[in-house]
Amino acid sequence: MRPVVVVDASVSVTWFIPRSPEEKYAEQALALLKAYADDRIELYQPPVWQAEVLGVLSRVAPGDAERHAWRLLSFDCASASSSSVYLKAVQLSVQLGHHLFDTIYHAAALSHSSAVLITADKRYLGKAKTLGRILPLERWEEVFG
Repeated sequence: MRPVVVVDASVSVTWFIPRSPEEKYAEQALALLKAYADDRIELYQPPVWQAEVLGVLSRVAPGDAERHAWRLLSFDCASASSSSVYLKAVQLSVQLGHHLFDTIYHAAALSHSSAVLITADKRYLGKAKTLGRILPLERWEEVFG
């Protein structure tokens, strides 16, 4: 059985713009993408994922945004779109005092029987790590056990 992962925008934007000066874990993000391409992991994403990533890409790489959009929209992943995911995201947002668009990724992971959130967002990770099912990008390979 393949590990199931949820990746937030802090990770997946790096798949399209890996040489961003502020991204020190680009190599790990690209290795995670390769694991997906090689069918070694399964993605389980909230619907807002595509919109959030495309919003960032349109802002930071407008000349390539349409090409990136086609590529992102071709990803084959299960959708974490149930109302329970949104309700859990609201609960996490209130509990952690954090933006809903970050908590929804963690809510997606927590709503699945085995999914783990992979994030490069240290601020969110610091607040949420005690809730479990979350790994920093640099340790993503721990999903293989």
